[in-house]
Amino acid sequence: MTQKILILINDAPYGTEKAYNALRLAMQLGKGHAEVEVRVFLMADAANCAIANQTTPSGYYNIERMLKATIAKGAKVKICGGCADARGLKNIPLIDGTEISTMAELTSWVVDSDKVVTF
Repeated sequence: MTQKILILINDAPYGTEKAYNALRLAMQLGKGHAEVEVRVFLMADAANCAIANQTTPSGYYNIERMLKATIAKGAKVKICGGCADARGLKNIPLIDGTEISTMAELTSWVVDSDKVVTF
């Protein structure tokens, strides 16, 4: 039986380690638990996590690479549309596999998930 886990991220990709830690959890779930369906929803400043072409200093974590690894393991990643619009992300390239979404879709995910973890 598939367990559905929703990871809700609110913080910016850099500045705090909340997005980093959330994606570490998502990556570990994807790596070690094939029976788990991982869902990631990016809200507020976390919408910036989905911006493509991130460049970070050598030796520093990169949220884009982490999101791509999560998606490669089968996770679904959605971005709050209102949050993305408020941050000017409407016409900016986003990471392949991410999708602009709505509060209605988030609500459906919350109701349909077995666990919701918030960062």
